[in-house]
Amino acid sequence: MNPVKLIRMANRIGGFFAAMPDREQAIGDVASHIARTWEPRMIRDLRAHMVNHGAADLSDIVRAALARLPQ
Repeated sequence: MNPVKLIRMANRIGGFFAAMPDREQAIGDVASHIARTWEPRMIRDLRAHMVNHGAADLSDIVRAALARLPQ
């Protein structure tokens, strides 16, 4: 899937949960939302983009959430 689209989607999810007062809960909620609603190939494609091109274009909360998802 198009990495630009995945990044935009992930950052929107992160932006929604970033408003929560508890950062750890927000990170967990981002991870849970992505795990529940994204197809495995979407997560794989986003991770591949991170490995090949870095993760500077992802928000901090999204990077932290992706680290919590199982490989």
